[in-house]
Amino acid sequence: MDYSVDRQLDARGLSCPMPSVKTALELEQMDVGQVLEILTDDPVSKKDLPVWAESTGNKLLGIDEGEESIIKIYLEKA
Repeated sequence: MDYSVDRQLDARGLSCPMPSVKTALELEQMDVGQVLEILTDDPVSKKDLPVWAESTGNKLLGIDEGEESIIKIYLEKA
């Protein structure tokens, strides 16, 4: 991981499409180039958020499937 996280969004317990909706709202408050870390436990988000990011011009930096079924998704605001 060669980027620093500027903001974190806890979307655990939310199911699709809410993680994408919350991500969009969070990114609106951020500056271009800032990095958002999204925490989710919805496996659908692994597919949805990268597709959403690409369609909105934002950049997927990585997906980390860590402990306790928590998925961390890193996006850079474009």
